[in-house]
Amino acid sequence: MDSIEKAIRNAFEKGDPENREFREKVYRAAFAALDRALKSNPAMTVEAAINRRKALQAKITEIESEFQPAGPSFAADLGAARPGAAPDVKLGGNGGRTAPEVSIGGNGKKAPSVSVGASPNGARASGVTPVVPDIIPDRQMPPAAGIDEKLTRAERRRADRASRRTERRRPFAAMFFVVTLLAMGGIGAWWAVQTGLFKSPEEIDTSVPNPPRQLESEDFVPGGANSGPARQGEHDQARNWISVFSPADPTDVSAPSGASAEMTQDDTGRFLRIRSGKGAAAISFDVGQGVLQQIAGKHAVFDVVARSEDGKETQMAIDCDFGELGDCGRKRYLVGYERGEYLFEMDVPDKQPAGGGTIAISPDFEEQGKAVDIYEIRVSVTE
Repeated sequence: MDSIEKAIRNAFEKGDPENREFREKVYRAAFAALDRALKSNPAMTVEAAINRRKALQAKITEIESEFQPAGPSFAADLGAARPGAAPDVKLGGNGGRTAPEVSIGGNGKKAPSVSVGASPNGARASGVTPVVPDIIPDRQMPPAAGIDEKLTRAERRRADRASRRTERRRPFAAMFFVVTLLAMGGIGAWWAVQTGLFKSPEEIDTSVPNPPRQLESEDFVPGGANSGPARQGEHDQARNWISVFSPADPTDVSAPSGASAEMTQDDTGRFLRIRSGKGAAAISFDVGQGVLQQIAGKHAVFDVVARSEDGKETQMAIDCDFGELGDCGRKRYLVGYERGEYLFEMDVPDKQPAGGGTIAISPDFEEQGKAVDIYEIRVSVTE
């Protein structure tokens, strides 16, 4: 006698097996115990579960045929359990009104007990051979693939909890990533707005519009009319030049303390090399009274023919003082090593000069000890 049949017959001993309703309760209890045993075993396959159910149906059919050899089918609804109505089905008979546990399929899984109430006696029902309907699982059992049967129940619980925690974390991680990207985008947009990245230059400059720039005496205008240098002899054909300084007569030159002016020559000709001392002291060139009388009341163009020393570019500054005829203001030029003409113009008042004037040249406006070679200073006039 196998365990299923033994369990059912032990349950019959707790009541009246001749009563059909009592037997139905015992059969339903057996099916319920089998369902619990199958569901509690995660390694059980669907095919094995169906086979065990069919084995239980066959055994119930065999047992029931003893009570109703020709009775009609009565077990069509055995698979549907009625809560609270089935008696306990257990092995070993422990006395009282509770049947022992039933071992289903010999896999060591014990079905939980179900209490059985006493049933009133009933007469044997007449009918045909009982037919037990096929019982299929309410839902498919999880596949056994990927499940380690050697894992204990505690280990499986821990694995399940870890899996659930991982699933719970995933939405929060995605939310955190999205929020971080949005925050970074917002900060970048705020920074761009605050720094005026999207503003035009006109919008950024909120100050009062500046008036047009005008040239003054201290302005340095390399591309202007006074910037020079002009090509050597460029103005000779169009103008009548009056000599102000020539290397042949250096007596009209005066250098303050710390500055120097010395006559020298090379393959380009004779020239006066002037060098400033501390404070960018200027070297003065005298302009005779006769020269001033010739330019009085006219438009004068002065021409300083010069170059820098040994290829060192320098900034040269020029100032004029013509007494009653005024001054020309300070002019600044960038002087290179090539010999060139550095021009400046002025409108001379129509006055009679009381004496001569001076043209002061500072060869190193940046005070770096550089020198300038002066070849000639001259002036021409137009009405």
